[in-house]
This record gives sequence, structure tokens and C-alpha cells, in this order.
Amino acid sequence: MILIREMTPDDVDAVAKVRVRGWRTAYAGLVPQPYLDSMSVTEDARQRRAFLERGTGTMANWVAERGGEVVGWACFGPHQEPEGLPRGGELYAMYVLPEQRSTGIGRALMEVVVAEGHRRGLPWVRLWVLKENAPGRRFYERAGFRPDGHEESSDIGGTPVPEVRYELSLTRATP
Repeated sequence: MILIREMTPDDVDAVAKVRVRGWRTAYAGLVPQPYLDSMSVTEDARQRRAFLERGTGTMANWVAERGGEVVGWACFGPHQEPEGLPRGGELYAMYVLPEQRSTGIGRALMEVVVAEGHRRGLPWVRLWVLKENAPGRRFYERAGFRPDGHEESSDIGGTPVPEVRYELSLTRATP
């Protein structure tokens, strides 16, 4: 059974483990290996703890538990657009332990994200995904997201890594 609940400060270490292991698995061959090798669960937990402590109240973090263990995490909040354009939501991050992929964890987290977008009355939810991350892109497409034509490159470990933006219209989507 999968339990999705709000993240607490007590979850920070487990979330850092999920995030670092998720990066190392999902992005192997897509970002510089030295960058992945240098990722530290301890440092990620320190950063995540500081981020939670100064939280703005507009972000939502959820963890997925299976058998009492945190096996997934998602972070969602507002997407700021230039003045005058509609404001929606953004899925900032979603990771699942590698051995828990394709078990429904990501789907369960995505349902909570979409439901939160609906609860907030948002017109859409956007996210960025590495252009070459075919499994990630397939996952988001199965959840109803579509590329919206925007592309950028992020600098990861000194290497430009192309990303594409996806959008899910909440005026047509159901949680």
C-alpha cells in the first residue's frame, strides 16, 4: 500500500536519499558523471532542511511511503509568469527510489499534485524535464502533460543540459 502525506522536517534525510539516488539513476549518461558522483545525501539534506525552515507557505512537499519507508517525494508550488500572463502551478521536482520505479509511486504523487492544482484553482501545471530523459518524458506524457514548445539549457556541472517544458491544462484534466 502507498501512503502519500505531507513532508515533515523528520523526512528530510529520507527525501535527500530519494533525491540523490533518483538523480544518479535517472540522469546517468545525461549529465556529467562527476557531478552525479559528487552529490551528497548529507549536503542535500542540509539544503532541504534550510529550504523548509524558510518556507513561504506557497509550496507543498509530499512524501510517498511504502511499508513505513519514504520511497518518493514531490515538490509543487506557484509558477511565476511575466506580469499580465496567467499564473499556474509548477511541479518543481518528483523522484522515486530506483527500485520503486514503475510500482505506482510516481502516479500516486502526480495525482496529489494535480489535485492540489485543482484545489488552488490553477489553470495549468508546468514542469521542466531533461530533453534526453525519455523515461521521464513518457511518464509525464502518460499523466497528460504535453511539451509546450519552450526549451532551455541548465548548467549542470559546467555542461549545458537541454530541458523542455511540459504543461498540463487543469481546465480539462481531472485528478
